[in-house]
Amino acid sequence: MADERDLAVGVLGSYGGQNLGDEAILTSLLDDLRRRRPDARILVFSRDPDYTRAAFPEVETIGWVGVNRERISEVLRQLDLLVLGGGGILYDTEARRYLRMVAVAHDCQVPVFAYALGAGPLTEDLDCELTRKIIRQCVEVTVRDEESKLALEEAGVDCPVTVTADPALLLQSEEFDSNALHMEWVPKGRRLVGMSVREPGRAAQHLDVDAYHELLAHVGDFLVHRLDSHVLFVPMERQDIGHAHAVLSYMTTVDQCRVLHGVYRPRQILGLMRYIDLAVGMRLHFLIFAAMAGVPVLPLPYAGKVCNFAQQIGAPALRGVVREACGPLMAEVDRLWDERPLRAGATAARLAALRERAAETGERLGRQLDRIRPAPVPVPVPAPEAPGLSEDGAPTLASDRVMPDLSVYPMVQGLGG
Repeated sequence: MADERDLAVGVLGSYGGQNLGDEAILTSLLDDLRRRRPDARILVFSRDPDYTRAAFPEVETIGWVGVNRERISEVLRQLDLLVLGGGGILYDTEARRYLRMVAVAHDCQVPVFAYALGAGPLTEDLDCELTRKIIRQCVEVTVRDEESKLALEEAGVDCPVTVTADPALLLQSEEFDSNALHMEWVPKGRRLVGMSVREPGRAAQHLDVDAYHELLAHVGDFLVHRLDSHVLFVPMERQDIGHAHAVLSYMTTVDQCRVLHGVYRPRQILGLMRYIDLAVGMRLHFLIFAAMAGVPVLPLPYAGKVCNFAQQIGAPALRGVVREACGPLMAEVDRLWDERPLRAGATAARLAALRERAAETGERLGRQLDRIRPAPVPVPVPAPEAPGLSEDGAPTLASDRVMPDLSVYPMVQGLGG
């Protein structure tokens, strides 16, 4: 356990993989944790420590993939609590990677809080067994949607599970410089439709690559003609760029399309959404960002989590990204565009409810931390005679928050990714 003078919190999730959705979750989680417990040391376990360290220099970052149990145990023993999540990490073959790490934390008697997890599909015997044995030992379990709760129950998890919502719903946007769009060769004065595609990967192994590329190409051509628009492909992972170009290879209106190639942070992509008139996409967090910005969204549900989000916000969602869905998808685009003024109010209300549920995860985590170690009582500071002035009338500056000394972590520098 950590030194009595410090509260140490570890965060373990799919971080450092350069996926903007996962990084949005981590950004929101860290913002909330720092606001609730500015006294805490925060250590992020990352697949790529250098990437995470550059994005979040105010927290300590360590690698964990490929690191032996003994070295990981030394770091875990210095924690007061390990946060598992958030996001979709408990699915076949991937779940075991995280759960073995959680098992080490349990062996070290470090409490674990499951933070707005996404779960499923869980069909492999090993993943189900580990999930069943390890998740029930967490001090509290929260998931981001009903489907994840059902996946845990079907895997045999019998402890209480609370459904909250995706932490990225609490992300604060950052201004996206319109000059950046100019540098990406996106024309001004045209309607702009955002599109999101993804690689099949382990989370979407059933996708027929050629079929869904061709389907999205037909939808893209339709959007250009129907709305007199320009199509902007927004990659949420670097691998998405190649798949966006593959879609373009099937399109007849390729000259009316662009692929975003710059390197952007989650807050910037959320800020980009104010330039988008309509969003059509596969990536969950692309859809979340668009909906948060008030953009009409048409989800292309390759997985249950996308369909679940569509239902939560009342957006249309046809099951399956297959050639046969082309006609119905175009009909939904027509309907969505025509009905967008009528849908806006209801979607905003549903999003507000989801944001409240997303905030509940942090509240529950905060209560667990207070049980471990109550938050320090702020020392009252006398108000100055005039706001912003010192006693002699000179302007004063707000001092930066000083992060705790992390020298207590002797293994941090030695843990490579």
